[in-house]
Amino acid sequence: MICNFLNPKLENTKSNVAIIILAAGASTRMGTSKQLLPYQGGSLLRHTLESAIASVCKPVVVVLGANAEQIRSEVSLPSVQVVENLQWNLGMSSSIRCGISSLSNCYESIDAAVITVCDQPFISAEIINQLVAAYHSTGKPIIASQYAQTFGVPALFSYQFFSELAALKETVGAKHLIKQHFNEVFCVPFPLGAIDIDTPKDYEQLQYLHQSQQPRS
Repeated sequence: MICNFLNPKLENTKSNVAIIILAAGASTRMGTSKQLLPYQGGSLLRHTLESAIASVCKPVVVVLGANAEQIRSEVSLPSVQVVENLQWNLGMSSSIRCGISSLSNCYESIDAAVITVCDQPFISAEIINQLVAAYHSTGKPIIASQYAQTFGVPALFSYQFFSELAALKETVGAKHLIKQHFNEVFCVPFPLGAIDIDTPKDYEQLQYLHQSQQPRS
């Protein structure tokens, strides 16, 4: 694993749940960096970042990879820890390893981490906070989002699973651990989590959805 920790020293915080945003993909199906697609007055990635910053999670870690130079200005915020995954082409698991490694190297007393992606446009601080609240209230070590008859990210993992997250094989993501330890999982409904943006058609449908929700004058 080759990771580049770009700004590892942040202020100490009292939060014991971190959040890792995976934004290292090359967006091959989109044909352009989906992280930078215009969305709600900013970009898709900026929306995810702002949701994370507004949540109870600290620190906020974002993992870049493909097109990192192009994207970095979008994530250059004082409250954001930027990590560059130099092996992003090996798959999502390599970005998870970079994010987990950054927490282990730079912070103490992190009890858990939320892992999320940058292409779920309906993520919000409220959704993230629900995961954290469920973690504290249920005592379950994994809190997953539930949508479209499945379970996935955003998902919270207790510190006890950090080593397993860091050891994920290249072809799998966090969902593998959710399935493997399902008896230890509590699920939080997030129906709109089923919507992610991978292709130009996905983005067109998202734009149409927002336009149809706008009040008519």
